[in-house]
Amino acid sequence: MDKISEQIKKVGKSKILVKILYVLAVLIIAKLVFFAGIMVGFHKASFGRAWGEHYNENFGIGRKNLGMMNFGNIGMMDYFPNAHGAIGEIIKMELPNIIVQDKDNTEKVIAINVDTKIQKARTSITINDLKIADFIVTIGTPNEKGVIEAKLIRVISSPQFLK
Repeated sequence: MDKISEQIKKVGKSKILVKILYVLAVLIIAKLVFFAGIMVGFHKASFGRAWGEHYNENFGIGRKNLGMMNFGNIGMMDYFPNAHGAIGEIIKMELPNIIVQDKDNTEKVIAINVDTKIQKARTSITINDLKIADFIVTIGTPNEKGVIEAKLIRVISSPQFLK
């Protein structure tokens, strides 16, 4: 018994065993990091794929394929999901809020704060650059008062489908 315990102690103090254990630990950590990278990449790719498939619906261009349904002369913008945004003409400005006449002739109140990004084409502009009769696309979050808290406002040229 005494001899066996001495041999176990020798093996435990062995430099080779310590090196093997370090190598195994490094390999396990590397495998975990690699697996985490795969999971993050998979999540990003899944999001990107789903976002790309629904790009038109998300940004108000309408559905690409309506299947077997026949909607006659209904415009593509009739499918704009504007629960979290608005598209239309600025009809009133009461800063920091603006009122937009949406495509269905409803008035939407848009709240602008310091985090709101406002763009015209690729140029960033300020709230002071907005004016009545500008056409805008707004993406945001509705609050408890029914006001859309804008995250992004993009000034666009007057679209024909809104007239």
